[in-house]
Amino acid sequence: MTARITPLRLEAFDQLPKHARRCVFWEVDPATLGHDDQLADPEFEKEAWLSMVMLEWGSCGLLATAPPPESAHSEPACLGYAFYAPPRTVPRAHRFPTAPVSADAVLLTSMRVEPGPGADELPYSLVARVVDELVRRGVRALEAFGRTDSVTELINAPSAEPDLQPVLEVLGDCSAEHCVIAADFLLDVGFVVVAPHPYFPRLRLELDKGLGWKAEVEAALERLLEVAALQQPVAAGSPAGSSARSR
Repeated sequence: MTARITPLRLEAFDQLPKHARRCVFWEVDPATLGHDDQLADPEFEKEAWLSMVMLEWGSCGLLATAPPPESAHSEPACLGYAFYAPPRTVPRAHRFPTAPVSADAVLLTSMRVEPGPGADELPYSLVARVVDELVRRGVRALEAFGRTDSVTELINAPSAEPDLQPVLEVLGDCSAEHCVIAADFLLDVGFVVVAPHPYFPRLRLELDKGLGWKAEVEAALERLLEVAALQQPVAAGSPAGSSARSR
């Protein structure tokens, strides 16, 4: 299934999956809530944040949807999404041990893809489209805080280092384990580590090097498809001699 990726408009907010509409991990600093880690209406907070950023800076998200349905009365299903914004508008970004984000960069905060056909390839397409949008707007770099595999062990540990507490603090059903992009994926699409850390490194993708970013993403997708082809059972594939990538 080929996804249609478009800039997220405020009127399409309800097309986002429930978690995306309620997730305010990046948009709200838990320290401002005192002892109450719950928000009365997280969807309102998320929509208000989107409205503010869109008004001050422009589109700050992408929505991937399925091909338009046959019925004109139903919305196309959401297949995935990505959010990005100037770091000054992202409260949680200032709490990471590898902060601050570089002054010339936009921050890629979160990205998620719904299970289904094409789910493995869609994250690469989303990153490519984010970069395309930012290059068009004259942005020099895209940065992101990555999550290493060690974070799972950290969350299950009885206590964490003080400088990690602001990152690990859960807000509703949002947590670093689910709302921070995997560092391995970021490396796979061409980001490089600019601030090393065992749990939350900060990574950067230069956008002023022509089409280099596109080559990185295409190469990562090529590797993904090759691995998928190798893992496909022989009986499930097409006859010998045909393309190993057919799905």
